[in-house]
Amino acid sequence: MFTGIITDIGTIRSVKQRGDLRIEIATGYDVTSVDMGASIACDGVCLTVVEKTSDSFCVDVSAESAGLTNIGEWKTDRPVNLERALKVGDELGGHIVSGHVDGVAEIVALRDEGDSTRVTLRAPDALAKFIAPKGSVALNGTSLTVNEVNGSDFGINFIPHTKAVTTWGSAAVGDRVNLEIDTLARYVARLQDWS
Repeated sequence: MFTGIITDIGTIRSVKQRGDLRIEIATGYDVTSVDMGASIACDGVCLTVVEKTSDSFCVDVSAESAGLTNIGEWKTDRPVNLERALKVGDELGGHIVSGHVDGVAEIVALRDEGDSTRVTLRAPDALAKFIAPKGSVALNGTSLTVNEVNGSDFGINFIPHTKAVTTWGSAAVGDRVNLEIDTLARYVARLQDWS
């Protein structure tokens, strides 16, 4: 489990196709404190540490994960939002994020509003029904509040702090971002299916 509060911006050091993708990510984390087998959210995708160096960690990405996320677009030198798994007793500053990405949304508009940036994204039609005004979503692992919803389009506002400590400062129209819907919305919809 995660909170959607980004704690480091990593950099893709290498992407190698084997049976699965093996991705090496350089990080500012103290890698000696990262256990083998630990879960780290990488642009919102919960991935397992399978190898470490003094300043990086490696993860294996299955075809299933690559197909549901933007990982297939990752290249060397790409920055990625990182968050280590939540520990019992940690502050829950964002919302409960599982790291199980539901699909990919696309940025369709950006505009500055004062020092903040208003971003409009388009969700896949199958996921749009789970997005509600003032509800939560995780985009590239970042816990965010939805401002408005119009069909499959929804708006997010990025304050200067968020742009400075995540990859959102370099967002552009056309970017495809990992979308995780709110866990509560997922279960409410499932319960409605049963009634």
